[in-house]
Amino acid sequence: MERVSLYPAPTTEADADAIAAWLRERVDAEVSVRERFLDGADEALAREFARARVLSPYDRATGSEMLGVVRYEERALSHPERAGGVIYDGVAVQDALRERLPPKERSLDHAHVVLLDRVLGTWGAHDGRWHKRVTVLGQPALLSVPGLYEAPAKPEDYYREQQRHALRSGDAPPREVLEREVQGSFLVEDDPRTTDALRGYALQAVHYLETGEAFCEDERCRLHNPHRQEGVVRAQLRDPAFCPVHERRYG
Repeated sequence: MERVSLYPAPTTEADADAIAAWLRERVDAEVSVRERFLDGADEALAREFARARVLSPYDRATGSEMLGVVRYEERALSHPERAGGVIYDGVAVQDALRERLPPKERSLDHAHVVLLDRVLGTWGAHDGRWHKRVTVLGQPALLSVPGLYEAPAKPEDYYREQQRHALRSGDAPPREVLEREVQGSFLVEDDPRTTDALRGYALQAVHYLETGEAFCEDERCRLHNPHRQEGVVRAQLRDPAFCPVHERRYG
């Protein structure tokens, strides 16, 4: 690996400069932070996002090119703080952004890691539904900042509290109430731990391009890909940072 380029998502809590500084201490490559990848996007990219929209959790087909949807995506690209509530096919978004990489920078010795303020998903052929993801590895690698909060399942205590509130009041409690009662064991929107957690996911993106290894099976390692929030906290926010194998490489 010769170069790593990070692209920030300025409407989120994620600090691309801090992630880059952490990577510089661990990878033998030139690491830089560029402008937001989606700055200066045109109508063609808005159409790509419109086509990548997930329409139903259980429908493999995606997308709508209705004029109103395309106009919404144009506004979301120009004013990302207004976007939200939509899941996108992560592979389709990755394909669209890859076409916008400079041709000379598409080789595997130059990793592009794009932080996004969009929720990404991948289709699960095994169960016939879409699954939210934190990462879509490849070139470029996509890191969904809201996916960090939404994709991994919450702790069981969260769902128990949810049921308890529903039995008492008959309604689902506000998210803020649940987050207050089950503190610390999972990440929430605009969590101050966001940057620290995303460091490991950014390293996963670089590691994958360099070695072909997608994830580490050791639950204690930052290269692990947990499916539950407790696993994210364990892998990304607690010691040890790496398993013994990856400690020798990145510790």
